[in-house]
Amino acid sequence: MADRNVNGTGASAGAVPRADGPRDIRNIALVGPSGAGKTSLVEALLAAAGEIGRPGSVEEGTTVSDHDEVEIRQGRSIDLTVNPVMVGDVKVNLLDTPGYADFIGAMRAGLRGADAALFVVSALEGVDGRTRVLWEECAAVGMPRAVAVTRIDHPRADYDEVVAQCREAFGPGVHPAYVPAVEGTGDERRVVGVWGLVSERYYDYSGGSDGAERAKRSGRSGGGGPGSAPSARPVPDWLREAAGPLRETLVEEVITESEDEVLMERYMEGGELDPDLLIDDLQKAVAAGGFHPVLAISTTTGVGVRELLRELPLSCPDPTRRPFPETFTPEGGPVAGLSCDPDGPLVAQVLSTAVDPYVGRVSLVRVLSGTLRPDTRVHLHGHGVPCGLTGHDELDRTGNDERTGPLSVPLGRENRPVGQAVAGDLCLVAKLPDARTGDTLSEPERPVRVAPWRFPRPLLPVAVSAASSGDEDKLSHAVARLVAEDPSLRVEVNAETHQMVLWSLGEAHLDAALDRLEHRHGVRVRTGEVRVPLRETFAVPAQGTGRNVKQSGGHGEFGVCRIRVEPLESGAGLEFVDEIVGGVVPRQFVLSVEKGVRAQMADGVGTVAGARGGAGSGDGADPGAGYPLVDIRVTLYDGKAHSVDSSDMAFQKAGRLALRDAAAAARLAVLEPVDEVSVEVDDTYLGAVLSDLSARRGRVVGTESVRGGRAVVRAEVPELEIVRYAVELRSISHGTGVFSREYARHEPLPAQAAARLAGRG
Repeated sequence: MADRNVNGTGASAGAVPRADGPRDIRNIALVGPSGAGKTSLVEALLAAAGEIGRPGSVEEGTTVSDHDEVEIRQGRSIDLTVNPVMVGDVKVNLLDTPGYADFIGAMRAGLRGADAALFVVSALEGVDGRTRVLWEECAAVGMPRAVAVTRIDHPRADYDEVVAQCREAFGPGVHPAYVPAVEGTGDERRVVGVWGLVSERYYDYSGGSDGAERAKRSGRSGGGGPGSAPSARPVPDWLREAAGPLRETLVEEVITESEDEVLMERYMEGGELDPDLLIDDLQKAVAAGGFHPVLAISTTTGVGVRELLRELPLSCPDPTRRPFPETFTPEGGPVAGLSCDPDGPLVAQVLSTAVDPYVGRVSLVRVLSGTLRPDTRVHLHGHGVPCGLTGHDELDRTGNDERTGPLSVPLGRENRPVGQAVAGDLCLVAKLPDARTGDTLSEPERPVRVAPWRFPRPLLPVAVSAASSGDEDKLSHAVARLVAEDPSLRVEVNAETHQMVLWSLGEAHLDAALDRLEHRHGVRVRTGEVRVPLRETFAVPAQGTGRNVKQSGGHGEFGVCRIRVEPLESGAGLEFVDEIVGGVVPRQFVLSVEKGVRAQMADGVGTVAGARGGAGSGDGADPGAGYPLVDIRVTLYDGKAHSVDSSDMAFQKAGRLALRDAAAAARLAVLEPVDEVSVEVDDTYLGAVLSDLSARRGRVVGTESVRGGRAVVRAEVPELEIVRYAVELRSISHGTGVFSREYARHEPLPAQAAARLAGRG
């Protein structure tokens, strides 16, 4: 990044960061894998800016970003958090995103709220497959990107090697903008300074007399971490000799990407280049999305932290330089002419929601246009994410008017009141009880809807039930609130298995959801295995008789019917045929027989409906396992009626009995659901994925190569084999694989699989 002098890197402690207009705002999302040091870097930046006295510790649960009790208990970032700081006259909103793959929903929300992404890469772990995927996501939306290499002070750190990895993984646009000065090797290795290649300023962190004196005068350590404040010194000759070629390459790339012909001509003539002009060109190059500077950081010693803090407002674009999101009228027509203008019509989007025990629902909002103020009537338009519970569906939230509560700027658990939020800024809004993540706030007179970002589809299911009778009444409401806060969760009540199923993105995501159900919403739940909705059908034709004759005084029951049952192709459902001749079964009772047959098909024909019995694929008669019966033709060809005792209910019961009688004499086949599965993975792991799908009884339909050295595998796989595939694919592909699944059809369950199922029964 650049390096222009900015007088005063922070606001006084306790002052609320404010911005007068969008050009004084920078929204930067910190992105990267779990453990790379994003939260620690935010702590160091907050301390360097004077927002906090000293950096907190992730291990001790004292950081500003990870202040939620669930995050402290689990020791990892779960939610998106915003940490504003003042750098000179510029407000910088640092969006700390979770790095664990299970919380990609919060990461994508952070990207929607940001105008640039700072990728945090550890000098020890380097670039993993998951980081490559995240980089491609940012590239797909044209997000400007930079790289911060952390832990450069570690004895095993190799900055040059990590930069080379970044270039190989992210493309040739990656160039080091700062180079660390290292003395010694092994355990004696020490980072003593950093050299800004654009400004040619060298910052000495060795703790010399000049640096010690400055630290004493400032009353704080350098960069928000231990050690002295840096001293500006001449570039050491050995460092200039070693890293000089990197500067030449960087300058050429900046001028080329910015398309500055005047500066290019001066450079080609060998003239002196003004660092301020280079900085301006660097900002253009970063904003264009093709140039990605790399900085060297140590959050433990503070090396590079102050430099990064100065660079963020200089090298990252302000909100006016980013395209406006797609916006529509409530009827779906496109809306044009909107921009990041504080005087324009109000348009804002909810990035996340949470329930505060004292304030109620609090929404993190990005103001896209206009100016948001407290106690203002706004139009709230939902985006239609279903929660899957009867009475709680969000499919038709076309919009309603609400009044905003107080606005505030967050700093950990503390919310500091503000009077307004201008276009381009982020703030917390209280008392929007119906707000959901992704919703749009706009003026009631001119309502609009901003297209939501892509929410990840949860694919790891678990059955949940109340742990006690006292929790039963609260469970559905608590789960509905949980899903409203996090659209990457989904809950449904399966009509066939009668289980409440909570779908998440992975085990860590599930653990966080269950933790919040208990501690935030006060509901304890039990979890269990999800039952796959199996079905049955007739494997061979059969006949059955239903005889319902009862006489107990007064009106009795009389209904007799005879049916033939034949199997049909998958997906045919029930075909009911009336072959009654001579009125032996009156016309009105033919429909009654069909009702009874349909009811018995829904209940199954096992001895105990819903029992987990055998698969019914062996030879001979089989009473069935109690799964719903499908895909048959039932022909009513004979029967008897009584002029007094026959009734609708009598023939419904006869139809039920006839189907059960036919099933007892036939061979039934258990059907399992088969999904169409699409897996996208790095080419490196394609063979492992194909082998694994084959072991899951999958049939590969085809494979194709896609961008970035990745491949897509399309297969048909039984649902029984992919209940936990979201977790298992992540292990197979080292975090690089993603998949989707859609129900295709039911197919006969093979005998071997049926035997295993019966053994678990």
